[in-house]
Amino acid sequence: MTAGRPPGPRLVAGLAITAVLAAVALVALAWTPEPPTRMAILFKLRPPLAHGLLGTDAFGRDVLSMLMAGARNSLGVALAAVALGGSAGTLLGVGVAARRGLVDGLVMRGCDVAFAFPPIVSAMMLGALLGPGRATATLAIALFMVPVFARVSRGAALQVWSRDYVLAARGAGRGALAISLDHVLPNIAGQLVVQATIQLGLAVLTEAGLSFLGLGAPPPEPSWGRMLADAQTYMVRAPWLAVAPGATIALAVLGFNLLGDGLRDRLDPRRSPGR
Repeated sequence: MTAGRPPGPRLVAGLAITAVLAAVALVALAWTPEPPTRMAILFKLRPPLAHGLLGTDAFGRDVLSMLMAGARNSLGVALAAVALGGSAGTLLGVGVAARRGLVDGLVMRGCDVAFAFPPIVSAMMLGALLGPGRATATLAIALFMVPVFARVSRGAALQVWSRDYVLAARGAGRGALAISLDHVLPNIAGQLVVQATIQLGLAVLTEAGLSFLGLGAPPPEPSWGRMLADAQTYMVRAPWLAVAPGATIALAVLGFNLLGDGLRDRLDPRRSPGR
């Protein structure tokens, strides 16, 4: 990172968007304008500002309250999935970079096989065994994240293992575990943070897709994907039911991608700010 270098516009925009979404999710833990699951049939399908800031759905539930509670569920699943998958994948990638040889080859071929099973397919298989729910969606997304982080961490770790100070540590008799903890992980942490930020956007989008298919959080818990699924029937009569969650999902993905790109520019001095 270049000393005194001002943050780029992508980093600032990404931080602002993700900070707002995180604040909304945290506020929703304690307060929403209306209980997000409370039905009021007399006020169903009211347009924005007619009853609540964003209107109501087919059951009279406040759309803004559902959107806030959905942020809590959708972002929570995405964060948990990236944390689990990222941790497991990083340990795997750093481990095989230290061992190399046959183990390295087998793990990388296993990652190739894992990429053949996207999260939706994994969620369907896990749903048949465990039933649909947030835990199933989290595990399915996390399993998809493992090979992603394994490849990234392995490639970055191999570069560190070829550096002079690591060769000197090996010559001094230090073991692979000590070198990995003291030298490899600290030097690849920046790349992993950038990767995790970008993968958060993908995780939000994947969670929305799983919830849209009924494989996410079970009703009546709100989630952005299920809000989109429920809005299909009322696209002509009540388009705001689809616009609100759709725009929020797009904004979340945009925010995490901008944040990841901004961090990459900030952490890599070889990249120009506008590149």
